[in-house]
Amino acid sequence: MSGETKEVLGSNYGQNDVIINRLIDKMTLFDDNLMSLVFGQNIETTELLLRVIMERDIKVIDVRGQDELKNPVIGGRCITLDVHAIDVDGRHIDIEVQINAEGSHVRRARYHSSMMDARMMQEGQEFKEIKDSYVIFIYDHDKFRKGLPFYHIQRRVDETGEVFGDGSHIIYVNGRYEGNDDIGRMMRDFHQCRPEQIESETLSKAVAYYKEKEGRGAMSEAVRQYAMEYAKEYAKEYAKEYGEEQKQEGIQTGRRTEIYLSVQDGDYSVQRGAEKAGLSLEEFEKSMSEAGYRLPEPI
Repeated sequence: MSGETKEVLGSNYGQNDVIINRLIDKMTLFDDNLMSLVFGQNIETTELLLRVIMERDIKVIDVRGQDELKNPVIGGRCITLDVHAIDVDGRHIDIEVQINAEGSHVRRARYHSSMMDARMMQEGQEFKEIKDSYVIFIYDHDKFRKGLPFYHIQRRVDETGEVFGDGSHIIYVNGRYEGNDDIGRMMRDFHQCRPEQIESETLSKAVAYYKEKEGRGAMSEAVRQYAMEYAKEYAKEYAKEYGEEQKQEGIQTGRRTEIYLSVQDGDYSVQRGAEKAGLSLEEFEKSMSEAGYRLPEPI
């Protein structure tokens, strides 16, 4: 999720429909919630994006948004791919958007590549059968500051300069590139928050679906779920910043936020919320209202 969205969420942990709708209105395709829906649910838009980035025709047969790859090692780090596509030749493609420098270390691409590779081979297959993999990072900034639209990374033999040819590909896309070509137009579209400002008709329709039409509900739910996860992370960050003595207060704040959201959305009754918060019904209703959450209407 974008830094701007995090800032708004961080300023008011009591997420209500007004705030969520405002966030959705301001989102661009650099926000992974919107991007994962627009591309991760739609082969046509994914093919369009990949044809521009990979500069060749490509036929996608499967695509998923927010695809979690679990690390089989106990305690190992799992990853969630913004968009995970598979083309007709069996190549796996990970497409990520990144708006901040945070989390953009080059070794992240290496790790994403390895996690995809580990899932491509079945028992009994020979190593030569492993398909090519592509990790594509679309940055809101120019990662290598050379003004180029793309930066292609692949292994080479140092002594000869020849391509190693192991089938592993990493591509960085400069989100600030403004050339009058396909990738320049695509990156300008990525920066638009209003569908009618998006030049590509295919992308404009897809964004409008999630911002203005039937898909608005799915978009709202994605943002709401993020808010609940952010509440949990807030407790952890609070403990780090203010020390162990404040840890319990931070955890309680995050937990209360999760309960308030569940009551507001109708997942818990007010009575159940009060029980989980360890408060009387009257204390809970007062606390929830003061925090800016909406109590459900009495039936």
